[in-house]
Amino acid sequence: MTATGTLIVERHATGTGFLDAATDFLVEREAEHSLIFGISATLAADPGYAIEPYLATVSKAGRVVVGAVMTPPWNLVLSCTDAPDALIALATDLDARGIAIPGATGPVEDVRRFTEGWCRTHGLEPGPRIAERIYRLERVVPPAGVSGTVRLARESDRDLLVGWLEAFLDEALARPDPDRAAAMFDRSFRTGTRTWYVWEDDKPVSVAAAGGPTPNGIRIGPVYTPPDSRRHGYASALTAAVSQAELDKGRRFVFLFTDLANPTSNKIYQAIGYEPVIDVDQITFVPADPS
Repeated sequence: MTATGTLIVERHATGTGFLDAATDFLVEREAEHSLIFGISATLAADPGYAIEPYLATVSKAGRVVVGAVMTPPWNLVLSCTDAPDALIALATDLDARGIAIPGATGPVEDVRRFTEGWCRTHGLEPGPRIAERIYRLERVVPPAGVSGTVRLARESDRDLLVGWLEAFLDEALARPDPDRAAAMFDRSFRTGTRTWYVWEDDKPVSVAAAGGPTPNGIRIGPVYTPPDSRRHGYASALTAAVSQAELDKGRRFVFLFTDLANPTSNKIYQAIGYEPVIDVDQITFVPADPS
């Protein structure tokens, strides 16, 4: 625990500890914080999920005003905050621990503030940016006329789905990595931290996963259809079916992230009942140009 002025930064050793401290704050904007909830819940269920994760809350006058999590090599994920000075306190704590971060993900304005300060201090500049939108669903509008059915993934699907996950990482995040794709699938399948669903139309044609629970919901992702099976409505039908399956388990909400550069996905998700909540940025830091 460190103090910066009237702000107190508390680091948490486990996902459970972080959630104990942060849930009351995070649940006030559950959709906006669905990624932070999900990462923390995964760490709580599977402590070996990440090596040396960073889990921190910043409090002012005894109340949490910002939360942040990082599971290397992924970005630091920031919560919403009405206390910009809390972002400075987070940066100070990260510096005190000698932690380098690859980038920041979170609400647009909060990420902008953090990025400006961090890059100025560390000789970096904002690099590649992915503009995303968080959606929330409470009632599914099933698409009509899509052939095929949904089923749970089986162990025999493993090689196919790992290949699709690798393609997803390459396409959506520009991070092709066969080993990471395999590890992500195998670990989540084994531990049950993600439930994998397949849409089948004579053969598997699309995959989606549900994981990262929040107090009242769960997040869908990734969703992937290989290029030769697109434009048949499979992703819409699968996402609708997975969303309904999760609501049927008693969840109030289902969340997902979309890439704003992909108007098709944003359109199809709204058509099945997803409503936009907030825009978020995912920014990678790069060395500043010395010129």
